[in-house]
Amino acid sequence: MSDYDLIAILGPTASGKTTLAAALAYELNAEIISADSRQLYRGMDLGTGKDLADYTVHGKKIPYHLIDIVDPGYKYNVFEYQHDFLNAYHKIKEENKFPILCGGTGMYLESVLKGYKLVPVPENTELRDKLADKSLSELTNILSNYKTLHNATDVDTVKRAIRAIEIEEYYRANDLSRREFPKLKSLIIGTHIDRESRREKISTRLKQRLEEGMIDEVKTLLNQGVHPEDLIYYGLEYKYLTLHVTGKLSYEEMYNQLEIAIHQFAKRQMTWFRGMERKGFDIHWVETAWTLEEKISYIKELLTKSA
Repeated sequence: MSDYDLIAILGPTASGKTTLAAALAYELNAEIISADSRQLYRGMDLGTGKDLADYTVHGKKIPYHLIDIVDPGYKYNVFEYQHDFLNAYHKIKEENKFPILCGGTGMYLESVLKGYKLVPVPENTELRDKLADKSLSELTNILSNYKTLHNATDVDTVKRAIRAIEIEEYYRANDLSRREFPKLKSLIIGTHIDRESRREKISTRLKQRLEEGMIDEVKTLLNQGVHPEDLIYYGLEYKYLTLHVTGKLSYEEMYNQLEIAIHQFAKRQMTWFRGMERKGFDIHWVETAWTLEEKISYIKELLTKSA
């Protein structure tokens, strides 16, 4: 087919990544590896937009990986993602199938496409105790002393900020012998959607998921014993819905704040992807307004050129 090892489909929320990846997988006899940091969690379905029905194309179920692999409350990290990605990648290759990476979590995508050499960072109890009484603003200032803050999700909550500081402190204090990650030749496809269309789709999808029972999903997770702070840690839908369910926000406050947060998140995703281009990633953009056939035809043409 081509000499690519991998096709990656990335883009902001509501840009049609999954639909495109599944249709392309059907055409290429491929399997999908998710690059979404929240779809990993079991039971977190509506809030993460798993849309599992999209993985059935013309009656055929497209195999997918790295969805529903850990329980809510667990703090999954990029190192684990690289490990699990490689397991899925090699399994797909052993079955003579082609892997398609699909998602919108920039750090996960970069860690694979650039082959970051990462190590697991252990908990630093002493540091955590020292930071425990700090406000989110104070923690953000501390973190900014370690690095330039490109990713606002690092400081979305106190827990995230403390973990980010813990990682940076570990990297500063240790001369790391970083593990090897294979270099993969990847065709990177970006799904581009204009700002107004994106905003409209985000708002429509939010209303739909609330109607489908997203609040009940959060209530179920809490009733199963997931701590409210752990759900808030995951941000966006789970943050604001948990605050609503626990009486911290009215329905109207939750809806308005969540809608704004999702719009801001999509904007940050695009900022990340443009940053990837500045780092040298060659992203071939397809327009959401194109038909599915036009998008697939364009991608096949790119594959043919590399053959």
